Amino acid sequence: MNHKTSLIAVAAGALTMLAATGAQAQAATYSIDPTHTFVTFEITHFGTSTNRGRFDKKEGTVQFDRAGKTGKVEITIDTTSINSGTAPFDKHLKSAEILKTEQFPTAKFVGDKFSFNGDKVSEVAGTLTLAGKTNPVTLKANNFNCYQSPMLKREVCGGDFEATITRSQYGVSYGLDWGFPDAVKLIIQVEAVKQ
Repeated sequence: MNHKTSLIAVAAGALTMLAATGAQAQAATYSIDPTHTFVTFEITHFGTSTNRGRFDKKEGTVQFDRAGKTGKVEITIDTTSINSGTAPFDKHLKSAEILKTEQFPTAKFVGDKFSFNGDKVSEVAGTLTLAGKTNPVTLKANNFNCYQSPMLKREVCGGDFEATITRSQYGVSYGLDWGFPDAVKLIIQVEAVKQ
């Protein structure tokens, strides 16, 4: 290798390192905004109507690198905060027959495989821990956007994400023998503020 070739190789290496550093500099931490983040569920009731509810307490963070198209999201859900709008139903949902909230007061989604359609997140794959069991889940984005909040004076990113989970995989089998479905639609509407 001659001196000129050696200098070119060193310059190319330096540019590669600068490019990698620049990409890392684009990674940012975002905090879940609880006033614009809701975790809800839907399950049909004897094929006639749809039972819905939400978890009122949740928190989490997102590590997001748009340039590198990578990220990690962690959302912790307080399962004791379930709210169906009907107190007796909430009590049953919290019971040992369903969510076992006394034993497992939180659920958690951790996603670290981001897929993109252009520059927009199209899905996030990871795991959901619910009622003490962990299974893979992929949340599909129905909407994704980042914007500069005029009120917060910071960037906010988020969207509407959903997945259908099989509740018996989490040990939640109540009513299956009566014909209640095993499939539950999980919807996470999330907005996170750049820190």
